[in-house]
Amino acid sequence: MKTEKEEAAVDVSAMPFEKAMQELESIVGELEKGSVSLDESVRLYARGKALQERCEKLLAEAEARVEKITLGENGAPKGVAPLDVE
Repeated sequence: MKTEKEEAAVDVSAMPFEKAMQELESIVGELEKGSVSLDESVRLYARGKALQERCEKLLAEAEARVEKITLGENGAPKGVAPLDVE
C-alpha cells in the first residue's frame, strides 16, 4: 500500500478510470480486512470516496458519448443520435 504522501501526490481528478478503479478496489480490500487503525480507516475512506466520485464522473462522460441507433419507419437503422443521459 502506498504511503499517505505518495497517495496525496496522485491527483484523483487527473486519474484515468482504470487506475482510479484499481486503487479503489485496493482500499476496499484494506478496509474489509479490518486491520487498519481508526485514523487510517477514515483516511482510506475519504480517499476511496474521492476515487468513487472520479469513476462515476468518467462513466457518466463515457455514457454521454455513446450513440444510440435510430430506426426509420420501416424499422431499419437510419443513423445514430446522441444518447440521452439523465
